[in-house]
Amino acid sequence: MDTKENKKEDTVLRMTRRTWLQGAAGMLATIGLLGWSQGSLAASQGKKVLVVYYSRTGNTRAVARNIQAQVGGDLVEIQTVHPYPEEYRATTEQAKKELAEGYKPALTTRIENISEYTHIFVGSPNWWSTIAPPVMTLLSSYDLSGKTIMPFITHEGSALGRSVEDITKLCPQAKVQEGLPIRGRNAADSKELVAAGIERVFD
Repeated sequence: MDTKENKKEDTVLRMTRRTWLQGAAGMLATIGLLGWSQGSLAASQGKKVLVVYYSRTGNTRAVARNIQAQVGGDLVEIQTVHPYPEEYRATTEQAKKELAEGYKPALTTRIENISEYTHIFVGSPNWWSTIAPPVMTLLSSYDLSGKTIMPFITHEGSALGRSVEDITKLCPQAKVQEGLPIRGRNAADSKELVAAGIERVFD
């Protein structure tokens, strides 16, 4: 659902990726020396993690699974009562209309114990420069005050768009992190980028 690819977005993405990789180097070395997995590190720090995401094509799902594999915690896929059309163009037009009208689709997904989590990774494809409407529904359905939220966004050129800003508006009392953009074609091999975000999330 990206609008267009351009040199400016690619430059921003490269800088973001370099910052994440540099920032995580020391932490990952420490984990290796101690023989800890990142999941056990989170548990040792008393953090309870939720990885929640919406995925239409499977790209965001792949990133979500890479995150859970590294930090542990629970994995929840957001599902709508009425699925989006299978045809791509029809989905883009429906999403555009929903976003313009502020419509939040009904979900079958419920997270009864969300108050127990301290850190929540929130994943979405970039739809028209923001998060998908189902993600908006979920975030607006719960009080996430005091939670640390880490957005991860799959895209094909528009990077984060205004996703982080919109998540912050939906969760004004949460600590929303900078966010991680990953191109759809890199989703399956996103382990390094995911690892690089751990230090900022578990500060």
